[in-house]
Amino acid sequence: MIDGKGSDSAVEVVELLALATLAAREAGRFLRSGPRRDAPRVAESRRDVRLEADRVAEDRIVNVLAEGPPIPIVAEERVTDGAAPPTAGLRWIVDPLDGSVNYLQGIPFCCVSVALWRDDDPLAAAVYDFDRDELFTALVGDGAWLNGTAVHVRSTPQDRAVLCTGFPVGTDFTAVALSGFVRQVREFRKIRMFGSAALSLAYVAAGRADAYFERDIRIWDVAAGLALVRAAGGEFVCAPSAVPHAWTVYAHGGACHDLEPALG
Repeated sequence: MIDGKGSDSAVEVVELLALATLAAREAGRFLRSGPRRDAPRVAESRRDVRLEADRVAEDRIVNVLAEGPPIPIVAEERVTDGAAPPTAGLRWIVDPLDGSVNYLQGIPFCCVSVALWRDDDPLAAAVYDFDRDELFTALVGDGAWLNGTAVHVRSTPQDRAVLCTGFPVGTDFTAVALSGFVRQVREFRKIRMFGSAALSLAYVAAGRADAYFERDIRIWDVAAGLALVRAAGGEFVCAPSAVPHAWTVYAHGGACHDLEPALG
């Protein structure tokens, strides 16, 4: 029985993944059909934007998840509105639109992200790239899939690896901080900043990229992607962040370990 307290059977987690997939597709259909450059804004700052579409998509996800067992939901818009989210136990972790600025600008690199975690461990996830109709799904311990076809990480040495990264809201852009960042990542063959942490991690899981590193990234941005990486045979480490509801995250296919000591 799934009750948020006990263990989970494989059958029950498969059923919850089906629910997560349904929720991700429902939100994706709404987002794909909506306006982009003229999308109504809820709030905007120099480096970030909150769209009404985020809120509506999140409501649609929550409504679908509510059809299943009574599992707490950690969702970006609800946390932003001041709710205290659970940080342990069984819980859904939801980002209704990862890559909001991309969405607003008409850049087709954004997604819906729905993850199921227990304590510090991911169990299942769905990441839906609604522009490409690419659905990444994960059952940790069983596998990861892209539109039903199994995917796996690549174990690539660091000097030949492609690293995905980004600068979340609140990044320190001083010369000292940026030079430290460059020192950390300069041994990788290429660096890519796509503007969506969830899709970047999905690409690591699918072998399209080799590693992902980002400081102070919110948990809902990475929860589903980390499940994908682990289910696809990869590894990740998360370090605490001073930013609320955030981690510093490093995920890879198994051969790139040099950044791990720098996570603290």
